[in-house]
Amino acid sequence: MRNTIIRSLDVIVWIIAIFIAGGGVIAGLIAIANGQMEGIAFIIGGPLYAIIFAGFIFVAIGIYDNTKRTAEAIEKLAAR
Repeated sequence: MRNTIIRSLDVIVWIIAIFIAGGGVIAGLIAIANGQMEGIAFIIGGPLYAIIFAGFIFVAIGIYDNTKRTAEAIEKLAAR
């Protein structure tokens, strides 16, 4: 059950990151269409923020996976 939740979180993070990046690009294009050159910052910043957001979550998931594998390896060695 725990692995299902972690894998579901992985999919949810990808979906949220896509929405963040897409929202930033769309907001930037709307701002540029209204004559505001700050829209370029949204076009660059939205995807950049999505990468940073997803990266931190994936690092946390990676730490969880590594800790789990280490605990399993230690349990195997202790069983010998």
